[in-house]
Amino acid sequence: MPTPLPTSTPVPASGRPAGGALPILAAALLWGTTGTAASLAPAAAPAAGIGAAALVLGGLLLFLTDRTARTLPRTCGARERRLLALGAVAVVGYPLTFYPAVARTGVAVATVIALGSAPVFTGLLGWLTRQGRPGGRWAGATGLAVLGCAVLVLGPELAGGGGAVDLLGVLLAALSGLSYAVYSLIGGRLIANGRPSGGVMGAMFGGAALLVSPVLLLLGGGGGAGWLLTPRGAGVVLHLGVITTLLAYRLFGRGLRHTIAQTATTLTLAEPAVAALLGVAALGERLPAASWCGLAVLAAGLTVLALPARR
Repeated sequence: MPTPLPTSTPVPASGRPAGGALPILAAALLWGTTGTAASLAPAAAPAAGIGAAALVLGGLLLFLTDRTARTLPRTCGARERRLLALGAVAVVGYPLTFYPAVARTGVAVATVIALGSAPVFTGLLGWLTRQGRPGGRWAGATGLAVLGCAVLVLGPELAGGGGAVDLLGVLLAALSGLSYAVYSLIGGRLIANGRPSGGVMGAMFGGAALLVSPVLLLLGGGGGAGWLLTPRGAGVVLHLGVITTLLAYRLFGRGLRHTIAQTATTLTLAEPAVAALLGVAALGERLPAASWCGLAVLAAGLTVLALPARR
């Protein structure tokens, strides 16, 4: 991992591609453990409650463990404060749309739509907001990665024939991809403006933790939060809050200092590959031949994007 440079002189993504790709891929590796960890939660734990609890814990840790996160809202200008607030709303939007999408469409379909749409949304929004027009290399690598991700994740369902698709679930999954794209772009813009990556991520996720707290209290009403007090429930939330939120988003923020958001969201398509391989190694799951082919295509797309471009 590269030594951080002074925040007043951020390095363009074209100058240090590997320096940004490695932390982002490491964050995707940590995010890939989310499904396995969540599957170990008590049966009484609602999916949205798990996501809200993890965001509250991880968001507060991101905010409290970085001094610049506590000072950034006071020292930045009014326009940047509005961006931080919008970023916090987008962070909240991801779990509140993704987990219901999973409940309606299943993990495979929701994951493909959310993660597959995020790079497309990021590229379009980045172009519309003048944060860089996607090039042919990005478009080709992203197309390969999205195709590989879809075949990898949907391989078991394609082999089994699949079922009807819930349109509302598809819309919710696409909204979660849009939320991810928005806070990635906002984080990338603020970091490119010279703001410290830890402060930007801490401020956005700290604000999101406060916003989502009522949701957690609502889901826990009437004794429904008793699963949080069990060893398994507390262990799952601790893992999701510390590993997949605190540590992963610290790495993601560092990667955004050297990589544009359009590239970053494509690189995080490595997450379902990690989750699939973890399921094979740790849970004894089997992948059909189509999924292994999708994994190879996904790896090819990410490799093209992660390697430095020829000058």
